Amino acid sequence: MEIILKYFPNLTEEQHRQFAALYDLYIDWNAKINVISRKDIENLYEHHVLHSLAIAKVLDFKPGTSIMDLGTGGGFPGIPLAILFPDTKFHLVDSIGKKVRVATEVANAIGLKNVTFRHARAQEEKQLFDFVVSRAVMPLSDLIDIIKKNISKKQINALPNGLICLKGGELQHETLPFKNKTVINSISDYFEEEFFETKKVVYVPLV
Repeated sequence: MEIILKYFPNLTEEQHRQFAALYDLYIDWNAKINVISRKDIENLYEHHVLHSLAIAKVLDFKPGTSIMDLGTGGGFPGIPLAILFPDTKFHLVDSIGKKVRVATEVANAIGLKNVTFRHARAQEEKQLFDFVVSRAVMPLSDLIDIIKKNISKKQINALPNGLICLKGGELQHETLPFKNKTVINSISDYFEEEFFETKKVVYVPLV
């Protein structure tokens, strides 16, 4: 929990309580339904919670913003972002029902009021959002093909609506089709831990 306070020192008491509760909840649920690798669960705050919050270093979402977290798994990056932005609406979508169940149970346990959940494939989701966020495992072009239908034309944030995703490794080839628009932010510019050296936040405007 200290690592969250190191970079986000101005949390409210409620946010502090919600972040602090995540560890025991994920330990408990992960023992029943494996959403985080067993050897990585000890690094929950650094590798999963803080990693998710790197998106908040790229854009401070305005109240009323609507966001879809695609392929949320056990709730990343959606749940940490929903704690940090209580006035932003998050819709967490995953094609694996048991993962959606974990995310739902965790959110309910900490009293998150600004999240909804759906067990579905991305192609089935028809709602419009200001942004789609994702810890993306699929290639950027595939992800954009799927989610461009979900991006609202109405703007309220400092950046145009689009995709903000967490990626690692070499991205030049992947971002080539979007190179004039894509902004790649190195997470190591925000967080000093070694884990983040190769990690990036990729932003692609889609309106």
